[in-house]
Amino acid sequence: MKNDLQERVDWVWRETINIHRNAPETRIASSLSPIEIFVSLFYGGILEFFPKEPLSKIRDRLIISKGHGSICMYPILADLGFFDRSELLKICKAGGILGGIPDPIIPGYETVNGSLGHGLGVATGSAIALKTKQVPNSVFVVCGDGELHEGSCWEAIMFAAHHNLDNLNVIIDDNSISMLGHTDSIISHKSLAKKFHAFGWDVYNTNGHDIHETCSILECAKRSRKLKPKVVIAKTLKGKGVPGLENQPLCHIMNPSKETLSKILDN
Repeated sequence: MKNDLQERVDWVWRETINIHRNAPETRIASSLSPIEIFVSLFYGGILEFFPKEPLSKIRDRLIISKGHGSICMYPILADLGFFDRSELLKICKAGGILGGIPDPIIPGYETVNGSLGHGLGVATGSAIALKTKQVPNSVFVVCGDGELHEGSCWEAIMFAAHHNLDNLNVIIDDNSISMLGHTDSIISHKSLAKKFHAFGWDVYNTNGHDIHETCSILECAKRSRKLKPKVVIAKTLKGKGVPGLENQPLCHIMNPSKETLSKILDN
């Protein structure tokens, strides 16, 4: 399946744009930056999952902390059989299960994903529970770089290192833009890698839009069990591939016109 990962990325990108064209309530810019992350997890052999039994005890746990930015997961979950493809036609509509911000009624989602800054705490709790029970499965959590302005994230980061949670893998969608502009203009992270090193984590860096590199890095992180939690910092572009949206300071709250999106999809 790894041979067609780039084709999967291109397909998910187009599907995500089409979803936003039909449901403008969704956050398009935030959902275009982590596409390679989710394709790696679900199609690259990284994540242990069971579409017909999403809460299987032997699954890996995937916590989507930046829930608003995971609309690109909807076509992936439908394609893999977590729910019927017809749900993609009912996004943000009465009777559908897929909202502008996902919640646990959607098979494949573990938690409520509305308020930012909670995902890391939930993930560390899951990781320590699995480790205490000597269950070998891994925990993954996908965060945005903007939500790392929340103090609760750093409490969880300290907790994970203190308890040697080497079954925990944090993936940061490092697109450098939060709701109101560039993260460095609001509260600069300076160097996320140095900060995580200082907190006792193993750090991996990747070009978040190189699908093969990202998949390889995630595979290495998952295999590593050296009594340290792991973070993969994926450098990405918010609004990737959409003219007038990509990497714009306020792209988080921008909605491209239906005409713009239709022109992209028609090419």
